[in-house]
Amino acid sequence: MPDEGDLERTLLALEHQGWQALAAGTGAAFYQQNLTTDALMVFPFGALTREQSIEAIKAAPPWATFRIEEARVVKLTDDSAVLTYQATAQRAGQAPYAARMTTVFVKRDGSWQTAFHQQTPVSA
Repeated sequence: MPDEGDLERTLLALEHQGWQALAAGTGAAFYQQNLTTDALMVFPFGALTREQSIEAIKAAPPWATFRIEEARVVKLTDDSAVLTYQATAQRAGQAPYAARMTTVFVKRDGSWQTAFHQQTPVSA
């Protein structure tokens, strides 16, 4: 069984991959593969289903930069865990966006997937 450090590295790597996809303009494809069928994402503008989240990601401009700091993981069960962190990101020509992020991961068919994600904006 992986230790807590391995779990944190695994989930943080997945979160980085998601941000990298959002920066590359391939976020919709990434989340199409990595969201559970019943996923819920809570943004400052509202709560979205899996399908609504993917459409919102498709419509959003890519991030030019992002930084993840202060990551913490809480293992809930062998097949579920919560990752929380501080994110600071910026899109070209826009002000920086800073938020506390929380992602709930579940392991389904041997792969970690996002079941829930929430962003709580903070001062940059």
